[in-house]
Amino acid sequence: MAKSKEVFVCQSCGAAAPKWQGQCATCGEWNTLVAELQAANPRKASEAKRARIDVSASLAVEASAETARLPTGSAELDRVLGGGLVPGSVTLIGGDPGIGKSTLMLQAAAALNASGPVLYATGEESLKQVALRARRLGLEAATARLIAETCVESIVGAAAGLTAHVLIVDSIQTMYSERVEAAPGAVSQLRECTAELVRFAKASGTAVLLVGHVTKEGQIAGPRVLEHMVDTVLYFESDTGSRYRVLRSVKNRFGAANEIGVFAMLEQGLREVTNPSAIFLSRHAEPVAGSVITVMREGTRSLLIEVQVLADDSLGANPRRVAVGIDGNRLTMLLAVAHRHGGLLLQGQDVFANVVGGVRLAETAGDLAIVMAARSSLNNAPVPSSLIAFGELGLAGEIRPVPFGEERLREAAKHGFKHAVVPEANVPKRPPEGMTVRGVTRLNQALEAF
Repeated sequence: MAKSKEVFVCQSCGAAAPKWQGQCATCGEWNTLVAELQAANPRKASEAKRARIDVSASLAVEASAETARLPTGSAELDRVLGGGLVPGSVTLIGGDPGIGKSTLMLQAAAALNASGPVLYATGEESLKQVALRARRLGLEAATARLIAETCVESIVGAAAGLTAHVLIVDSIQTMYSERVEAAPGAVSQLRECTAELVRFAKASGTAVLLVGHVTKEGQIAGPRVLEHMVDTVLYFESDTGSRYRVLRSVKNRFGAANEIGVFAMLEQGLREVTNPSAIFLSRHAEPVAGSVITVMREGTRSLLIEVQVLADDSLGANPRRVAVGIDGNRLTMLLAVAHRHGGLLLQGQDVFANVVGGVRLAETAGDLAIVMAARSSLNNAPVPSSLIAFGELGLAGEIRPVPFGEERLREAAKHGFKHAVVPEANVPKRPPEGMTVRGVTRLNQALEAF
């Protein structure tokens, strides 16, 4: 029998130390080292399997043999995955408790069963609880196999015996491996269980979907090495109290990163939103001051969002700058540029900026819309509801072009917008039908456009 040795493993980064210390030498976190028993590897090098490596296959031959993807039954989930599940891939899905991870996986299991056997392994619920949730979602007729198990070796054995095309594990933090003497959820268990599932996926061609818990910071619990081990990492995002869910791809070896899918949480489960721009736009009965529509780019999708800015007289010595959905430092910089090159007197004004719908505007294409909304609020001069604006603002007051300008204009025209203020370099040779596009190179030109 192999002997076990005690090591101290950091629960933040996964680094191991031979003795306890207050601070992890690798990540610098305090009081994160926990004692774990680590079994020595009983297999000797002489007893290891020696597989013969076939070096005759070339990269061109392997690339030409493209494998068909497995449709998940949801166009939004397929979009985020890059067109569907790739056989042999490992996908990690994280999100806040109750956001809909298990619901999405159960719905996907019912649809994926048409492509082949599906095994749903649950470590958090009993089989009766999963059956009750399936009945509530209207999935009683689904023939996906269920197993309530937390031992990863047993799950892999059951999937191999079933010749499953898809294996769903809910969740990876509840799993344990017999080769590691630690409690489920420990760093060593997470790493070994994920490694075992990755080996199984690559050897058998089974697509593996892992559900992961997140920490209070919003990151998947456990060391970041888990995200490096898997092929795809997806995150569920949602505003508190909102029924809409955004599924974002932060890593994807088989598709575009930063792609998003939009869902609505209903009593019958998650339903895909085919026109996300409609939920992010709050069309007012008449134009209001401080509101400007811009077009942001998420992966391969263009989304119309509403940027709102409120400028009000400050009652304190230091005016406030509050940004929701926008980087606070960037808002401060844009207001300084607007003062220097646009003549906006905001020194004694509290400025509040918000992106409607709970979306985060992370790209610079919304700079022009933010400054235009600030001017509109300061002068109480509404921007026409048929106008959209996008463009990056430089410190010298210049308007810089942004990627995918023509695609953004087409999306705006599809929703009925008639006028656009964009960087000069983004003006297409043939504007979308029914839309007038005005190109600008300086901030003062853009502010004079309405």
